[in-house]
Amino acid sequence: MSTHGNAVDTARSPVRTAALVVSATFLLVGVAGFIPGLTTDYGDMTFAGHQSEAHLLGIFQVSILHNIVHLLFGAAGLAMARTASGARAFLIGGGAIYLVLWVYGLIVGEDSAANFVPLNGADDWLHLGLGLGMLALGLLLTRRTATRH
Repeated sequence: MSTHGNAVDTARSPVRTAALVVSATFLLVGVAGFIPGLTTDYGDMTFAGHQSEAHLLGIFQVSILHNIVHLLFGAAGLAMARTASGARAFLIGGGAIYLVLWVYGLIVGEDSAANFVPLNGADDWLHLGLGLGMLALGLLLTRRTATRH
C-alpha cells in the first residue's frame, strides 16, 4: 500500500507482537486473580500483605494489589507496544523488573511485613522465568544483523 508514492509499512514487527502477547497475558492473569475458582481461597484475599491466603490456580499467592499490578503492567505494555522501540523498552525494562522481584522474593521471607505484594516460592521462580524470557524477547527480536560487503 502506498500513499503519494511513499510506502506505508502496515506489518507489525516481531518485538511488537511479543510485547502485545506478554501484555495480554498480564491482563488475563490480573483478571483471573479476581475470579473465584481460578483463584482458590478467594474469600481469604486481602488488599495487600503476606496474610492473603488466595492463590491463583492454587499455586501463586495473590492479593488485590498483586492483581492490580498485573493489570497495570499489562496496560502499560499495550500502550508501549504501539512502537517497536516502546515494545523493546517494555520487554527489556519489564524483564529487569521481574529479575529484581525474583531476587527480592528470595531475600524477603514469606511471612515478613516487607512481603507486601505478596510473593511465595512459586511466584519467585515464575518471576525468574518471566524476567529471563522478557529480556530474551526484547534483545533477540531487535538484534541488528550485520550486513556483509
